[in-house]
Amino acid sequence: MTVRWLDDVRSADIDTVGGKAASLGELTEAGLPVPPGFVVTAETYRTFLETTGIGSEIFDALAVDDDGLAEAAETARDLVIETPIPEAVREEILASYGDLGGLADTEPDDQTEPFVAVRSSATAEDLPDASFAGQYETILNVTEADLLDRVKECWASLFSERAVHYRNTHGFDHDDVDVAVVVQQMVDADKSGVMFTRHP
Repeated sequence: MTVRWLDDVRSADIDTVGGKAASLGELTEAGLPVPPGFVVTAETYRTFLETTGIGSEIFDALAVDDDGLAEAAETARDLVIETPIPEAVREEILASYGDLGGLADTEPDDQTEPFVAVRSSATAEDLPDASFAGQYETILNVTEADLLDRVKECWASLFSERAVHYRNTHGFDHDDVDVAVVVQQMVDADKSGVMFTRHP
């Protein structure tokens, strides 16, 4: 399944949608005012690697020592960014974006494109012994014209030099970590912040 809506996601789906999206799904279920959105699943990312044939190239490139890490990470990112998303996946993501903005139900003259946040949601993050905080990409104020490229940027951020080094340091195999992408409507906020419910 290429896309899942946050309304349908729960904590048990972390392997499919990643930690961030699973938490957003739980908050939505609890009735909190979570901006609407959908998730490009981790399975979609994995299928992209496999059907395009770049997965083996990426993981072979990353099998280097620290001296070659920067070049290997750049090679991996370039492969993701430069490889086209399969047409069926492109169409489903863009159709979901249209549904998010209600574009399918309005006359062309009345349509306005929603601004969305495109947020990485890895299957290995917010763990008890490895948080991965700040390792992966979030891009704000995205519209349809740039959406697919921003999704690929989130996929590629799995291979930033710092993320690769972090996984190496904490003993995670690069091939064992997948990434989903949350596409969530932006809020025109007056204030924002972060709350910890216990001492970090």
